[in-house]
Amino acid sequence: MSAVLEPLSMTSHDRGALAKMVMTLLDHWKLTTEDQAVLLGLAPNNRTALTRYRKGEPIGTSRDQYERVGHLLGIHKNLRLLFPNNRELAYRWMSTRNKAFDNLTPVDVIKEWGFAGLLMVRSYLDHARGV
Repeated sequence: MSAVLEPLSMTSHDRGALAKMVMTLLDHWKLTTEDQAVLLGLAPNNRTALTRYRKGEPIGTSRDQYERVGHLLGIHKNLRLLFPNNRELAYRWMSTRNKAFDNLTPVDVIKEWGFAGLLMVRSYLDHARGV
């Protein structure tokens, strides 16, 4: 797996760019606002934080949130490498039922299992890539 993001070593500008990047990714995945919040480790109804991140306000300094963002970006990287000629499939994959996850979507796995579910999805894709 890739290096873990270190929240305290990033500038406010870097954290703002990271926030915009992950929000763009979540938009590409066409997730509901509730799902976006849950994937970032926020309360499902925390639209305020999502709006701030979309505007480029720095993502918090919570290690949990940074690790979540790192894994979400790692998932995106894996999907782009696994489906290099099918961007639509790469973006749709997180919301598609998967037999490997007992016919749940990867988003459902993360919602049900929390951070452990995020690691399960990331590990599944790492394995699929042969990493």
